[in-house]
Amino acid sequence: MIDSFLTQRYITNRLVISRTLYGISGISRIIWFSFMPTRSTTSQQLTPAPVRRARRKDARPGELLAAALDLFVEKGFAATRVEEVAHRAGVSKGTLFLYFPSKEELFKAVVRAHLSGHFVRWGQEIETFDGSSAEMLRYALSSWWQHIGSTQASGIPKLMMSEAGNFPQLAAFYRQEVIEPGNALLARILQRGVARGEFRPLDLKYGVYLILAPLVFLVLWKHSFAPCCDHLAQIDPPTYLSAQIEMLLHGLSVC
Repeated sequence: MIDSFLTQRYITNRLVISRTLYGISGISRIIWFSFMPTRSTTSQQLTPAPVRRARRKDARPGELLAAALDLFVEKGFAATRVEEVAHRAGVSKGTLFLYFPSKEELFKAVVRAHLSGHFVRWGQEIETFDGSSAEMLRYALSSWWQHIGSTQASGIPKLMMSEAGNFPQLAAFYRQEVIEPGNALLARILQRGVARGEFRPLDLKYGVYLILAPLVFLVLWKHSFAPCCDHLAQIDPPTYLSAQIEMLLHGLSVC
């Protein structure tokens, strides 16, 4: 009788333990499967990632050029390191070299993007301009200020004036990409005025220098003394440019 009772007790305990373990196991499975993503959820989570990577990759050249422009203007060409450009753009140095094989090529890309890239459009506008040559000259200076003078790119001429002697190859590139096309555009405006009888005859080469001189002064001031001077010593660019153009036109006018 005692043996029968112990046997029954043993069987009962085994059943309780088995049910308990099964319950725990079942709960464990429920918890585990609750954290497992379904096929549709996984697809929804992973699908946007390549789109974000593609968009980020497409944006990198522009981000690198913007970072390079800021650093070149702040520190100069010689003092700027490609590691700094990459860090400011949020990429690795190796990524930068995938797009620009050297600091020199990076600088050239900055110049093309922010300076010489405007000349084709300006040349087309000169061809189709219907107003007087005086109006064209006013428009040219206004457009220069809007697209270059008022932007961070206006610091590049100061950089080149400071460092051209140390980097003759970059100086030759800058002369070919910026100085010569820019001078040619201004010479076309002056030649147009002379040919139409609106401007008096003049040496076009030095006439171009007369137009450029106040522009160069303005960007040099902007990137040197302007941050250090009080408000009474500041130059208001629109007022300054208006005064300069009126003086130029007064000297150029045949009347």
